[in-house]
Amino acid sequence: MGILFLIVFIDLVGFGIVIPLLPYYGLHFSASPLEVTMMMACYSLAQLFSSPLLGRLSDRVGRRPVLLASLLCSIASYIWLGFAGALWMLFAARLLAGAGAGNIAAAQAYIADVTSPEDRAKGMGMIGAAFGLGFTIGPAIGGVLAGSNPAAADLARPAFLAAALSAAAFLVTLVRLKESLPAEARNAPARLGRLALAKTALSRPVLGLLILLLFVAVSAFAGMETTFALWANAGFGWGPMQVGLIFFYVGLLLAALQGGMIGRLSRRFGEARLVIAGSAVIAAGLLGLALASTLWAVLVATGLLAIGMGLLNPSLTSLVSREARADERGGIMGVSQSASSLARILGPAVAGAVFTGWGRNAPYYFGALIMAGVVAMALHLPRRAAAAEAS
Repeated sequence: MGILFLIVFIDLVGFGIVIPLLPYYGLHFSASPLEVTMMMACYSLAQLFSSPLLGRLSDRVGRRPVLLASLLCSIASYIWLGFAGALWMLFAARLLAGAGAGNIAAAQAYIADVTSPEDRAKGMGMIGAAFGLGFTIGPAIGGVLAGSNPAAADLARPAFLAAALSAAAFLVTLVRLKESLPAEARNAPARLGRLALAKTALSRPVLGLLILLLFVAVSAFAGMETTFALWANAGFGWGPMQVGLIFFYVGLLLAALQGGMIGRLSRRFGEARLVIAGSAVIAAGLLGLALASTLWAVLVATGLLAIGMGLLNPSLTSLVSREARADERGGIMGVSQSASSLARILGPAVAGAVFTGWGRNAPYYFGALIMAGVVAMALHLPRRAAAAEAS
């Protein structure tokens, strides 16, 4: 599991390098706020289709081959991004990157393969910690390489470094990662097609609620992620370096919570209660961000957002994996990731439109309202989970 952590971490450092720079890529080509958010969301459009496909493929051929193929997509996408000379190239590069990002379902299935149900949240937290550390180090590196001047940012160099890091993750996977899925569990014919699997997953009471909660929560959070650079530039005049440092701070908190505390918290309180608490904290963070007018207020609000996602995401993922059989785990995790990907399409689209129509703070007021709805839905989760276990 440590090798998988390292692989995800290296790949996510590369991913994190370009995230705070993408809005400035868009501004470089005179894109509107809606075009910027849709350029970032097209990554999730490709992930929407690739996640269940790669998840089910990993059930048949193993987790390792899927991870290797997806890393090759990442390398190619970052190289294309570095050479992009028009807005359409940015969209194409992000679509290719999103196709490779379907590997998250395979990585989560790998963790489920090698952990017991009792340790599942801790294992998912390790993946979350790798994400957090990637977002901690990556945006800071990308911001420093690009510079603090939005008008003169060097956007190509960070993209090429991201490609090099994904290449390093590919080599580590090739040389060190062992297959987690037993040979007798591979090459089995799929029980259900992709649409049938999604329909079956959503029809299960607990699993359907979990996926719905994930979809709504990620929609609100993705709206914040994709508009934050525009929000900070309009309100504070910040460039890539300042935005990258904020992402560094958020990632540091995420890594600390998911890497060191989520296992103990889940054993003490249970994943269902952590979902409720995480949703409430995210709502408070979004509201705080809308009201923020100083750096300290921004740090408090984004800190709440990091804590909330650190509680919610691994807890939801662990609960989803518990609801899946071993022979369908990759496919179910793929359905879950597709719901997350769809949320990362709709959330930024709505946030971009709201930003354009009602001002820079409007997406965060709207997101806080959505998260209040998530809290209300999550309150039913402990009762439904107990009923499912009893049956």
